Amino acid sequence: MNTLENLPLSTEAQSMLRPGMGLVLVGFLMAGLLYTTASVSIAQLIFPTQANGSLIELNGTIVGSRLVGQLFSSEQYFHGRPSAVSYNVDAMAGSNLAISNPELQKQIKERTVHFAHRHHISEQQVPNEMITASGSGIDPDISPESALLQVKRVAGQCHLAEQQLRDLVQQQIQPAQFGVYGQARVNVLQLNLALDQLSSTSR
Repeated sequence: MNTLENLPLSTEAQSMLRPGMGLVLVGFLMAGLLYTTASVSIAQLIFPTQANGSLIELNGTIVGSRLVGQLFSSEQYFHGRPSAVSYNVDAMAGSNLAISNPELQKQIKERTVHFAHRHHISEQQVPNEMITASGSGIDPDISPESALLQVKRVAGQCHLAEQQLRDLVQQQIQPAQFGVYGQARVNVLQLNLALDQLSSTSR
């Protein structure tokens, strides 16, 4: 009598191949197609802005994302945190340098001196966030305090009253998430877009 043990290996393998392939196909359809389609559709329905990258448009043109920092080097704009990857989303990372690393210490010292000189404050008053890169390299936010420290410089360059810019910063402050998580912050891109609008209406 033929038993499973007596069947040739190739026949046994063939008998297991069909259900195995069936399970793979069902798993692909369920997890790869149905789940993905359902989750994307629900996200688009409930959170369309977030699902599409929290993009910011200006006059029909995408100028950035609320989630990704940009390099602002002009003295006429508020500046964000330093980036170890030049705000490249394809290479998100920190500097990967230990605090004891001489190169990192040199960078921090240079940034401290530069920020203090530009904003007419002592080196001890320079916020840590403005001299150290974020872990992602694309942090879009700074603290309200860091934004307010830049008001005098920006006001002088844009020929605006300092109080106008203080009010602008206050308007752009986002509170901690649900009042509990994180801390108050200012999105640098949104602040600079509001600054452009203020400058254009003040001319």
